[in-house]
Amino acid sequence: MLIHLQVRDFAIIDAVEIELGGGLTVLTGETGAGKSILVDALQLAVGARAGAEAIRHGAERAEVAATFDLRRADPALRRLLEEQSIDADDELVVRRVVTREGKSRAYLNGQQVPIQVLREAGGLLAEIHGQHEFQSLLRSAAQRQLLDAYAGAETLAAEVAALHRERLARAAELTALEEAARDRDARLDLLRHQAGELDALALQPAELPALTAERSRLANSGRLAQAARGALEMLYEADSGSAHALAARAHAALRQAAALDARLDALLPGLEAAVIGLADASRELTRYLDGLESDPARQEAVETRLAAIEALSRKHRIAPDALPAKAEELRAELARLEGVEQALEGHREAVRTAGRRWREAAERLSKARRQAAQALGRDISARMQTLGMTGGRFESALHPLASADGTDSAPGGLEDVEFLVSANTGQPPRPLAKVASGGELSRLSLAVQVTLATRATADAGGPPSVCMVFDEVDSGVGGAVAEIVGRELAALGRRAQVLCVTHLPQVAALGSRHLRVSKLTDGQTTRTQITALQGPARIEEVARMLGGVSITATARGHAAEMLEAGAQAARGATVSRPAEPDGGGNPAGGSARRSRGRAR
Repeated sequence: MLIHLQVRDFAIIDAVEIELGGGLTVLTGETGAGKSILVDALQLAVGARAGAEAIRHGAERAEVAATFDLRRADPALRRLLEEQSIDADDELVVRRVVTREGKSRAYLNGQQVPIQVLREAGGLLAEIHGQHEFQSLLRSAAQRQLLDAYAGAETLAAEVAALHRERLARAAELTALEEAARDRDARLDLLRHQAGELDALALQPAELPALTAERSRLANSGRLAQAARGALEMLYEADSGSAHALAARAHAALRQAAALDARLDALLPGLEAAVIGLADASRELTRYLDGLESDPARQEAVETRLAAIEALSRKHRIAPDALPAKAEELRAELARLEGVEQALEGHREAVRTAGRRWREAAERLSKARRQAAQALGRDISARMQTLGMTGGRFESALHPLASADGTDSAPGGLEDVEFLVSANTGQPPRPLAKVASGGELSRLSLAVQVTLATRATADAGGPPSVCMVFDEVDSGVGGAVAEIVGRELAALGRRAQVLCVTHLPQVAALGSRHLRVSKLTDGQTTRTQITALQGPARIEEVARMLGGVSITATARGHAAEMLEAGAQAARGATVSRPAEPDGGGNPAGGSARRSRGRAR
């Protein structure tokens, strides 16, 4: 329930604060005073789009803060707040800021959240019905959603839509696989050829660097032999004194001298190791030279092998060392295509299963819709009698859409919904768009909205957590019908929190709270003011709504009478469903109510 609303620098509002409570709160005032702007501000708070044009002239930013009582909050709202790690016990402050640069920020209990989170929370906090909402009644999708809401089948409808998307996804996968299967034979031939080439090559992971090194060694065998022989000559075989011979003589000379000076003993191990190392190196060079023979045949084989590797790497446009991985990739694709028939059957079964699941959920939804369609028709037909459409009748027609075998699906289920109406006794119901006038559509919209809201409060077992706002939905009605509209809204207000922007004194007189919206100007700036009305001030406002510019004593007396009658109705009212029409299309007691309306 909305308990406090604060608006700053929004449209023509500079600063406004409203304290609210349960029941029916009416907002009245002259045209253009800013009544609907307050509704727009509340819509902004719960997630509506807004740009810099919403900011009051001369201000840098607009700000709206709405405080909601969470003691009867929807469990879904509690879960959402927990997911966002937002602490909220009994109250939730929703705050929205729009800057002159067009940037928008949203906060829940002081914690900044994405706009999408705000919209999700806002949908669980407030329901706002606009004065032009009747236009949505002409859309088939809106009619289906309204019937599902009345049936309490919105979760089931969402499940049907999700299963439809799943079936489409499975069907798309099957189509892609079938397209691949159509080119399967040609692709298999190519894959087998390419995989065969790579399998025949059988390149090992470490083979390429080894072949490269071997090619370099075979191509330069002469230079390698010359270098090895020269080194062996200098180390061991030179007649004029090889390094080994000179090191051996040096070791012998020092060993003799060490007998004379013990300090030379420390040098002997190093020289001895050098002599041994030179001998070892000479033996290794000898073995290297023995194995370093020119092998033209081997050199040709290595060159041929490397050329084959390079040719396949160019063919596949990859590096030579990536050929083994390419071979694995081709073998995997080959195996997949060779098993495509089995995969196709698996995908076909997945599509059939998804279709069956959708069908089962859609049939449950259809059953709920059929039952709800009859009850909705009765409820709205009864309300039509009280709203000046005597003898009118409302029906919800269900038109089959999907194929009976479940191979096809639709997001909305097995049928489409069409609202039919007969505005006069004896005429058959016809589609809403072809029968109802603008005024009749407005009244039908009110009947639908009040019916759905009443059903929601009954299903909830008490006052709902949402705040219901009606923005001039009573436009286009007057007289006795206006009184009935007020009674409907007042009855709903006794079960829930209802805010209603109205120009009808009959509605205003039935409010449990009355707020007047007025526009003030000093010749340079304009601002909106909101005043809570009681006693004489409220009588004066209702009299203004009755009498226009000149407020007479008669208008004031009539206003006082209307307010007293509204207070008596509030004290002794009981909430009930609208009366069923009698054989002549009139609700029980309808004539008496109309007579009382005329008497006043």
